[in-house]
Amino acid sequence: MQKWTRVLYQPGIGLGENGERVTACKKHIALSKEAAKEGMVLLKNDRNVLPLAKGSKVALFGKASFDYVRGGGGSGEVTVSYARNLYEGFGLMKDRVTVFEELSAFYRDNVKAQYQAGRVPGMTIEPEIPAELLKKARAYTDTAVITICRFSGEGWDRKSIVDTENKNLFVSEEEMAKRSAEIFEDGDFNLTHAEQAMVNAVKTCFEKVIVVMNVGGMVDSSWFYDDERIQSVLMAWQGGIEGGLAAAELLMGEGNPSGKLVDTFAKALDDYPSTANFHASERFVDYTEDIYVGYRYFETIPGAADRVNYPFGFGLSYTDFALNAGAAYAENGRIYVPVMVTNVGRMAGKEVVQAYFGAPQGKLGKPAKQLAAFQKTRLLQTGESQSVVLSWDIDDMASYDDLGKIRESAYILEKGSYCFYVGVSVRDAVELPYHYEVQEDIIVRMLSRKCAPTSLDKRMLADGSFEELPVTTPIETDANGLVPLTVAETDGFAPAARAGKRYHLWVNTMAQQHHFLREVADGSITMDEFMAQLSDEDLANLLGGQPNMGVANTFGWGNLPEYGVPNVMTADGPAGLRIAPECNVCTTAWPCATQLACSWNEELVEQVGEAGGAEVKENNIAVWLTPAVNIHRSPLCGRNFEYYSEDPFLTGKLAAAMVRGIQCNHVGAAVKHFALNNKETNRKNSDSRASERAVREVYLRAFEIIVKESKPWAVMSSYNIINGCRASENRELLEDILRGEWGFDGVVTTDWWTNGEHYKEVRAGNDIKMATGFPERLLEAQHRGLLTRRDMEICAKRVLELILKVD
Repeated sequence: MQKWTRVLYQPGIGLGENGERVTACKKHIALSKEAAKEGMVLLKNDRNVLPLAKGSKVALFGKASFDYVRGGGGSGEVTVSYARNLYEGFGLMKDRVTVFEELSAFYRDNVKAQYQAGRVPGMTIEPEIPAELLKKARAYTDTAVITICRFSGEGWDRKSIVDTENKNLFVSEEEMAKRSAEIFEDGDFNLTHAEQAMVNAVKTCFEKVIVVMNVGGMVDSSWFYDDERIQSVLMAWQGGIEGGLAAAELLMGEGNPSGKLVDTFAKALDDYPSTANFHASERFVDYTEDIYVGYRYFETIPGAADRVNYPFGFGLSYTDFALNAGAAYAENGRIYVPVMVTNVGRMAGKEVVQAYFGAPQGKLGKPAKQLAAFQKTRLLQTGESQSVVLSWDIDDMASYDDLGKIRESAYILEKGSYCFYVGVSVRDAVELPYHYEVQEDIIVRMLSRKCAPTSLDKRMLADGSFEELPVTTPIETDANGLVPLTVAETDGFAPAARAGKRYHLWVNTMAQQHHFLREVADGSITMDEFMAQLSDEDLANLLGGQPNMGVANTFGWGNLPEYGVPNVMTADGPAGLRIAPECNVCTTAWPCATQLACSWNEELVEQVGEAGGAEVKENNIAVWLTPAVNIHRSPLCGRNFEYYSEDPFLTGKLAAAMVRGIQCNHVGAAVKHFALNNKETNRKNSDSRASERAVREVYLRAFEIIVKESKPWAVMSSYNIINGCRASENRELLEDILRGEWGFDGVVTTDWWTNGEHYKEVRAGNDIKMATGFPERLLEAQHRGLLTRRDMEICAKRVLELILKVD
């Protein structure tokens, strides 16, 4: 197939053997189920209630046994041919387990009726169990399986407290963007009153109670943590197309749970330091906890450790493992820790070995522990061992000095003793005898101040106290030199003419009067020679999104057919290739990003990326808008299901694997949302106020790892404001850090319909404005001296260079 045949002519040619389509094929669906199982986390298994024995009888409680949530809403939604719930999963295992059908019929009918009444899937009401039905269920079996589900999505956040005066329980999409459904009396972090009543009834009647959590992120665990009447809890997350079957198989012992938590499960929502001010204002969020996010807070701040139910990295198995750490050592600028892992239990399984370092507090202050390396073993049979060696750069243990306590704007290895821990969670990691000694402060990297706070007045220190922060000057930006756009224009409701012409898909090569981009591809001319012939208008058009073609619904890049520049399409992620339902193309729904992260398996995540990227390519899409790698700063963020973890290192390593998998198909990954997009409420105008140290060490770190290790084709800037400057207009973020410090050489695209001014975004290094640009405003800005042709050339060149990478 010749270059750009797919993007020019949109042929539906399958990538499988003999031209068969791979989109939603059996192999991909099987991989989705495998990934779902490997990311599920067994939190509790008292008296070894799980796995259930062959021939077991179970009663399935909870409307979520039918109201299955495969993933979140918004860009995380996927069109699928089916999605298997827990009841259906057990139904495929009738030779091993039987279900009390009368109870399941009650929930099936109830959920169906709620859907017909207009309730949103995943946000239905838990019905009251008829007393007689409960009695029959207990007569049928002594084993109950309770399922609880949660749904969240793009554009709104979860609530801690919800107004209960409004009794309207039918929630429209518009209402979702403002608040979670009123069915959650105390916020959806906790059980509803109806759910609690159901749980109480079940655990009173049944000897064995198993809970399956079909959720996208952190939830309240206090109701089962120390309740002896609930023996087992499986975090099944939002498992994609086969999530229900994946959970059923694990409950029955077809596979062994090996997932580990990627977030800390605290005793209460108020125990997270981010909760207090998360909803304090729609205009800004103060990141006063600073670098003490997640386990960095709970393992460091005095008294916080007592407020943890399940620590970061925790997860049980049906078998047992023994870890024997060898002598750690330093060599060639790296720390090495050899570990022997042995399965000493009665069932085959996998274990995740985790290494943490503890840096001296020094003048800067540090978290007590930070994840340094991890590795998941292969499937180990009973008695089998595997030797793993964990290693990391010594320089990666440095801390950023943003106030000049030692050397301003430098990453510094402070003098003192660096200790190391190895284990299977942050809490049970055992300190090693070996310490790495630093005799004098070492400057690892000398940088300059970027993205510093302008309004944040204090931040937390390692002892739980706060220090004042100096007031700094905002990033220098000029007043808007053009008439501001209307809300309708910035939200994408302006006339369709803004998107430019819908050009023919073919290119007329007769009577050539100028050069074509294909000549750059074959080396006949240089890119500079090609661009020299483009008019200012041509350049301006290249810097905005282009009309949809084929099955795309998120617009394209390029589209100058008179110069042979194809219109390459983008598509949403991250839980699968998102294609509009009216196209009648079903794709594979993968487990949500949090669940993939809980696998702690880079190889598996890369396989998912490769399979997902193949579906992207097969459907003639060039750039997949995934992965999303914002930090789980708060349980209340509505899009946490799209993101990986509270830890930037784990996020970066796993998302880098995802990018490698996607891009091996010669399609691009667009890593998002750059940066500090940790809240959905008023996301286009909310200011994320954080110290420069927190920005660099926590919120940019994952992006940095991905850029340096996997070289993504694109990065998507976020809607929000960062310390007083819009992310899409922030030259310090996009040029100085992303390109200057990290060496990124790809395209930066805005998120869709930002409130940023297009010419300011171009000057900041934001190459494309999506979903459509404002070429006429760019030309007006150029006419007024606010923008130069050279500014547009720099961005347009990067767009064209990305298009050249497409097959």
